[in-house]
Amino acid sequence: MDNLYVVMPAYNEEANIEEVVKAWYPVLEGKGEGSRLVVADSGSVDKTHEILLSLKEKYPKVEVLPDTLKQHGPKLIALYKYAIAQGADYIFQTDSDGQTSPAEFAAFWELRNQHDAILGNRVVRGDGKSRKFVEKFLCFLLRLYFGVKVKDSNAPFRLMKASLVNKYVGRFKEDYNLPNVMLTTFFAYYNENYTLKEITFKPRQGGKNSINIKKIIKIGWAALGDFRAFKKEMKKSKK
Repeated sequence: MDNLYVVMPAYNEEANIEEVVKAWYPVLEGKGEGSRLVVADSGSVDKTHEILLSLKEKYPKVEVLPDTLKQHGPKLIALYKYAIAQGADYIFQTDSDGQTSPAEFAAFWELRNQHDAILGNRVVRGDGKSRKFVEKFLCFLLRLYFGVKVKDSNAPFRLMKASLVNKYVGRFKEDYNLPNVMLTTFFAYYNENYTLKEITFKPRQGGKNSINIKKIIKIGWAALGDFRAFKKEMKKSKK
């Protein structure tokens, strides 16, 4: 059976992490014996790490990566590389804030033999109009820079073959902030076998979001330079 790695970054998620792990752990049932749920928790100053360690005793397939960089993007990169190194066949990424629904995972899993990646599409977003605007603007920039049309580039609900992620994850520096955005871009640009599937997206279930609009704008401004560098390299590789 296929080994599935469910991976999620965490940062100051003491209000959510226990319920999120409990909710997502059952999706490992019926998968390969090597399947795991892995949480990258580095930099948290609340009880997130303490809670995760206690959960490991109850849920033997839970693993914790404590030594990544603390930002969301670098944690994703570390998680993807870890899953690949451990022999994952499939990687499913979601976040640890309770905004996604495990009930929608099965429909993605059923499509795994038809597509190398199934990416969530947040048509309705419970995290506010400002976040939806940021995503629309980001998709506009991707079309402008790379000529790709994507509806939701950064959704934290994505099932991907580990072999496909392995093709591209090495292109990211360790501290890159938008790996999911660029993975979506790579899949579209290189005509990989991927599809989008609509998902629900709830408001944050507890705690405080560590990424505010000010930080998003700062990350977005830095991303413009990264996009230029990626575009230059992608043109060379497509020749």
